Amino acid sequence: MLHAMIMAGGGGTRFWPRSRERRPKQFLTFSGDRTLLQGTVDRIEAQVPVERTWIVTASRHREEAMTQLPQLLPDHIVGEPMGRDTAACIGVGAALIARQDPDAIMVVMPADHVIEPAQEFRRAVHAAEQIVLEYPQALVTFGVPPTYPAVGYGYIQRDEKLTQRQGVDVWKVHAFREKPSIDKAEEFVASGNFYWNSGIFVWKAATILQELRTHKPALAAAVERITAAWKTPQRDEVFRKEFETIEKVSIDYAVMEKAKTVLVLQAPFQWDDVGSWLALERRNPQDADGNTIQASHVGIHTRDCVIVSDANHLIATIGVSNLLIIQDGNATLVADRREEASVKHIVDKLKQLKMEKYL
Repeated sequence: MLHAMIMAGGGGTRFWPRSRERRPKQFLTFSGDRTLLQGTVDRIEAQVPVERTWIVTASRHREEAMTQLPQLLPDHIVGEPMGRDTAACIGVGAALIARQDPDAIMVVMPADHVIEPAQEFRRAVHAAEQIVLEYPQALVTFGVPPTYPAVGYGYIQRDEKLTQRQGVDVWKVHAFREKPSIDKAEEFVASGNFYWNSGIFVWKAATILQELRTHKPALAAAVERITAAWKTPQRDEVFRKEFETIEKVSIDYAVMEKAKTVLVLQAPFQWDDVGSWLALERRNPQDADGNTIQASHVGIHTRDCVIVSDANHLIATIGVSNLLIIQDGNATLVADRREEASVKHIVDKLKQLKMEKYL
């Protein structure tokens, strides 16, 4: 049967100051009235019932996840004691799912993506599930056809076409490429053989666990000790002790770049990883001057800005352009929009300066 695992442990630092340690971006709304996490569950619920849906988040955010998703089983909302990147997160999730269903196929999704239309996503998941049933050792990911030479995404280079399912093309993977320079990104897009790496996966739980045993045996052993203690009074103690020792590594580095049978489905849906404040421009309309406004705002000669504030906080602008102006609670960010990727460095600096009240 198909199970869903949603990774909801990221810090969302590029969305500071709205995304904070107490409530990172996956728990926030950016358009509509559903949070990114709720939208991720909404997207898959027609295929995967709540008893086969799992959330893995930070332990300090588990209560928030339970509040936002009251329909889920509390035991299926797992709180990591500390962040250890996606290989450990997926390892624990896969092991818990395999305990419940040894033959499980699982779809792994980050909690902070916007994907439309939902029915096209479900069609792609169904196609991936069929492929995994036919090729049980396959690790399947979704590649998004690039619409511009993005330097903020990883890329997947496809090899020969394998087949098609549900009208979705399936290719063998030639290589994974890290975030490129602009010149390389332009080269990738021009070739027509590269996809953006969506970070969404479909595979048998048993297969990904075996791949972790092969390529990261220490990590796999720690995961096995954690799940062995899951139904015992020592669960939290073992989870904390073992998880702390696990190598901090992504699933791409740990497994995907090394495994023998890796396939990529060409995504038939629109995808946005909502990675920075400029994502609001893609998700919301602009005014006549190209501004994206989610604020109480009065402006004169203001163009091509993203302006966000609390409802009771006025932002007034005169003679500015190409800025991010973001106010939330006790903090305000003003940045050149070309420096959007540097917002996370402000968060790092606040930590260095021990200015925790702004985090």
